[in-house]
Amino acid sequence: VPIWSHAQIAGLPLEKYPHVTSALIAEVEKKTRGSGAEVIKKKGGAGFAVGASIADVIHAIALDQHRILPVSAQQHGAYGLRDVAISVPTVVGRQGALSHIEIELWPKELTALQRSGQVLRETIEKVL
Repeated sequence: VPIWSHAQIAGLPLEKYPHVTSALIAEVEKKTRGSGAEVIKKKGGAGFAVGASIADVIHAIALDQHRILPVSAQQHGAYGLRDVAISVPTVVGRQGALSHIEIELWPKELTALQRSGQVLRETIEKVL
């Protein structure tokens, strides 16, 4: 779920940046959704990016950094999500996922995030 309400360019909110339109945002979102598959198709994988992300998480745990990272973790009420692992801003330290940071979302973003959680939960139930 893209969180456009907090997206920035050079520290400016998107709506304040010159030449940013809803059409441009829609185009960026469309290209982003397919970019992972495109990278894998063209170069056979995205191992370096995945490795760099894993290294960040390992450092946060090993050094007890209490860093806020966008990691998938079991939710216990953040954004109204329960009993599903989904990526939200998460404080990561020596004990793993320590807490979640809830930023204010636009209503459509919150609805989309909750719907994503529901789809994941339904998929898990089908598998089990």
